[in-house]
Amino acid sequence: MSGMDSSSFLPPNDNQVLPGVKPSNKIVEDKRIVYKSEVMRQLIRMVERVAPSNATVLILGESGTGKELIAHAIHEKSNRKNKPFVAINCGALRETLLESELFGHEKGAFTGAYTRKIGLAEVANGGSLFLDEIGELSPGIQAKLLRFLQEGEIYRVGGKDPIRVDIRLISATNKELDKEVTRGNFREDLFYRINTIMLHSPPLRRRKEDI
Repeated sequence: MSGMDSSSFLPPNDNQVLPGVKPSNKIVEDKRIVYKSEVMRQLIRMVERVAPSNATVLILGESGTGKELIAHAIHEKSNRKNKPFVAINCGALRETLLESELFGHEKGAFTGAYTRKIGLAEVANGGSLFLDEIGELSPGIQAKLLRFLQEGEIYRVGGKDPIRVDIRLISATNKELDKEVTRGNFREDLFYRINTIMLHSPPLRRRKEDI
């Protein structure tokens, strides 16, 4: 889709090196990420470049490529590092439960809602919220997430009052979201909101030195 290249950061091929960067075989440990491949060195440099921004980040990559570790590295290198980093897998919960987990609910909002619940978006206030497998979101939750990104406010399920929340949204997917937009499975306006910066997490076959 148009507009994807301007803010997309792709690690170079294994035999490519950015100008001024010297290849090395030294093992590097970046908090939870241990690597020595050049492709990962380039990715971590990109992480360091984008971390100070509050822009949304979309991390693309196959399952098992460490997308959450990359998201956490962005948080740790940002000005929000002393605030919460909250992660949730959007594909692991059914729609009604996911909505409650993300946005919270008021007492009596639905059967079994005996007390008010604070959602993860509120828990992450001041910090970073990581939505793994964002391509699994239902249309209803996509709409709610878009409204939050536009207005900076959330509504708990069953709530009438907006709640101001300051978070940096980092998302990840193993899907080609531009194709999901074309198929009508993912909102185009939300797609452009979440990928101000796009990073690609390389598969292990491209970084065998890290195995």
